[in-house]
Amino acid sequence: MPHTKTCSLVNEPRLVARKFLARPQHEGVGAVVRRSIGRFELKYFDPFLVLDEFSVTAPAGFPDHPHRGFETVTYMLQGAITHEDFEGHKGTIEAGDLQWMTAGRGIVHSEMPAAQGTQKGLQLWINLASKYKMIEPRYQEVLSKDIAEAEDDGIKVRVIAGEALGIKSPIYTRTPTMFLDFSLKPGGHLQQPIPKSWNAFVYILEGEGTFGNMKSQPANSHHILLLGPGDGLEAWNKSSKPVRFILVGAEPLGEPLVQFGPFVMNTEEEIDQTIDDFDNFANGFEKARHWRSEMSIHLDC
Repeated sequence: MPHTKTCSLVNEPRLVARKFLARPQHEGVGAVVRRSIGRFELKYFDPFLVLDEFSVTAPAGFPDHPHRGFETVTYMLQGAITHEDFEGHKGTIEAGDLQWMTAGRGIVHSEMPAAQGTQKGLQLWINLASKYKMIEPRYQEVLSKDIAEAEDDGIKVRVIAGEALGIKSPIYTRTPTMFLDFSLKPGGHLQQPIPKSWNAFVYILEGEGTFGNMKSQPANSHHILLLGPGDGLEAWNKSSKPVRFILVGAEPLGEPLVQFGPFVMNTEEEIDQTIDDFDNFANGFEKARHWRSEMSIHLDC
């Protein structure tokens, strides 16, 4: 018999509204990403701007580049990445570690491999409401050992943000958000509540699972599943191997969106101002005038 998690009952399961495969493409300098949000089929899924499953091997990476107006969530799956920015912040996140960066009014940073072999992870861009777009940058970094975990009846979850199986994440999200890393053993059955007003999706990392309806066609790794309306997700593992996927949801902002590469604002005028600020090292980008990452300097030598 399938294992069922009954204490988190879902009355109106969300069905899969759209499903597609994230195909590899080149990004940064020599990096390969599987982009599922932020591509031509799905430019924006409010408040989510980009979801990349990245793979990078030195000397490839993401050298010095700017951001304004949103947050980046980097969750490492394999290897290690070193982050460095013009505020003097530098750190390395390894497999299972998390960095939640609020770019706010402006940051210039680099993200480069910190280990031999191939580094793999996920990076999610979350839009900020207009009232938060020009706040000061901040970071929340959580080591793998400090990420909340729970197991019950064939289900294992790592709670990056939000709550599942009775445990909560310490991560503060300006946009109410859940980010859950689930693994289901063969025969596992999950019921996970999601607030009705939120947008939510599943991205499959490994294995094969059935989502939304027990009779649905199974979906396998590198597929994104956009979920329709309802009060939660039901998922089953009817295969002979474990399935691992992330469930991500957040409250939509419902605001105008204008994006120019790494800058995300509400109006064309704000984008023009952002480009002007960056070009002239002003209004949050002052430190970019004389800053280069240690990695960039090293690569030039």
